[in-house]
Amino acid sequence: MSDRKKNSKEKLDYLMNAPIPKLIRDMSVPTIISMLVTSFYNLVDTAFVGRIDTQATAAVGVAFSVMALIQAFSFLFGHGSGNYISRQLGAREFDDAKKMAATGFVSVLIVGLLISIFGSAFVAPISRMIGSTDTILPYTVSYLRIIFLGAPFTMGSFVLNNHMRFQGNASIAMIGIVTGAVLNIALDPLMIFAFHMGVAGAALATIISQFVSFCILLYLNRKRAAIRVSFKHFTPTWHYYKNILNGGIPSLVRQGIGSVATILLNLEAGIYGAAFADEAIAAMGVVSRITMFAYSALIGFGQGFQPVCGTNYGAKNYDRVKEAFRYCVKIGSIALAVLSILGFIFAKPLVAVFRDDPMVIEIGYVALRAQCVVFVLNVYVIMSTMLLQTIGKAVPASIVAMARQGLFFVPMILLLPLLFGLFGVQIAQPAADVLSFFLAIPLCRKVLKEMV
Repeated sequence: MSDRKKNSKEKLDYLMNAPIPKLIRDMSVPTIISMLVTSFYNLVDTAFVGRIDTQATAAVGVAFSVMALIQAFSFLFGHGSGNYISRQLGAREFDDAKKMAATGFVSVLIVGLLISIFGSAFVAPISRMIGSTDTILPYTVSYLRIIFLGAPFTMGSFVLNNHMRFQGNASIAMIGIVTGAVLNIALDPLMIFAFHMGVAGAALATIISQFVSFCILLYLNRKRAAIRVSFKHFTPTWHYYKNILNGGIPSLVRQGIGSVATILLNLEAGIYGAAFADEAIAAMGVVSRITMFAYSALIGFGQGFQPVCGTNYGAKNYDRVKEAFRYCVKIGSIALAVLSILGFIFAKPLVAVFRDDPMVIEIGYVALRAQCVVFVLNVYVIMSTMLLQTIGKAVPASIVAMARQGLFFVPMILLLPLLFGLFGVQIAQPAADVLSFFLAIPLCRKVLKEMV
């Protein structure tokens, strides 16, 4: 038996036999770190840009919707192919897993190139469409023009990271993500202030860092992964794309709807912020970045659950799938409750870190406190999405995935500001979180009961 096959067997045995608490910790700690570090350098971007002016801060918040959309397509291919790979590993169908790995990776590079071309050609109208005011527009265009150029490498990194993670190599994948994030944090002040590039410097620092992450992850995939990406295994057939869609649509929906939600949030903040439109957009952008930091830890925890879930579901070890799900909900709820309490207490100074503008702080801290009150409910919503998605239940997974920032957020962000003005903008996401929680419960429990 070759060393690679031996390592694959050992990894499978570990995923299917190790005690669930230890297994979840081992799988989730690297993914949590990766997600937190990635989210942290987004926070650092916001903090450094916040030292320029309010309009620059608002522009980064507006551009976040486009970055979320790029991530949405990355997750479509990364989670879609990764889920399939983990199930085939559990079933010991290694050749099939190799074909999926190559197909997912090559396909996302092609899509990334198309996004880069289209985005660069229409960057100005896109910037207006996503909520830029006349004063914010120059900053948004400057930032997004560079972000679009790096789309193929950004998306390729996401797919490689997910392939490694779904094979149980989360700690190895973390190396590429964390290296890029640390580099980004170092480059931000250099590009923005030393080279006097402003918001364009923040974007350039991000893209350089993601290119480095891409190169490191590609190298690690070739050297350390059980299922390596090889172009000779590229198999663009409906069988593989159907499985990518089944496993990745929930992620595409969740992230894509998140992008639309951010656009609507910026537009409504601009309208109901009235004379303080730029400040309102900046404030809601800052709050989105702060809450995304906590949310990213939760997603990282869920991503640690996915290889455990996928491998054991593929091997028909349903009791272990249910045990892992219950454990993740319990531990995630405790952790997020603590973060929410801290966020509620320190809401005002947290917002002030990113933009020392009295109106930005005043608008932002109310929104952040409202979010903290109900944030813990997201644990069940995210874990339900991860479970349903990983086992191939695309329809219920997509419904739960789109609930928080789609099915419920869109009507809330359109209705509540009509009733409560700017306060309606501030409480729209918390209201959607409550409704999403009550939707996720019956959909998830139904599937859990079917595992016998």
